[in-house]
Amino acid sequence: MRIQTGQLVSLGYGKYVRSDEVVAIAPIIEGRGPGKRTLVWVRGVADPIEASRAEGSIVDDLVTPAEEAVRMRQQRATLSRLAASIDKVSPALRRVIVEESDVDLAQLADEARQVLG
Repeated sequence: MRIQTGQLVSLGYGKYVRSDEVVAIAPIIEGRGPGKRTLVWVRGVADPIEASRAEGSIVDDLVTPAEEAVRMRQQRATLSRLAASIDKVSPALRRVIVEESDVDLAQLADEARQVLG
């Protein structure tokens, strides 16, 4: 994996850093919670920045080319809309769909949510 240069990486809650300025990342173990998930050390900044995003997500953004990151965000948004739409389908209609097409909408929604994390 190679850090992408010059990309802005979101740390959550409106905090951004340049990808090539990040020098270290570590999960917050004690006191972890909303708004406090990851510590990010940035070149030229004495103290680490508390990020609200998980370390894996930040690392993914650091190493993923900008075009690929846009495509991945679009895919995640589509999966999220798909899962939410399936949740609105009544149980009776879901049973009919399974009987007629052997497609289990609940399972598809669960798989989409697993991919989304």
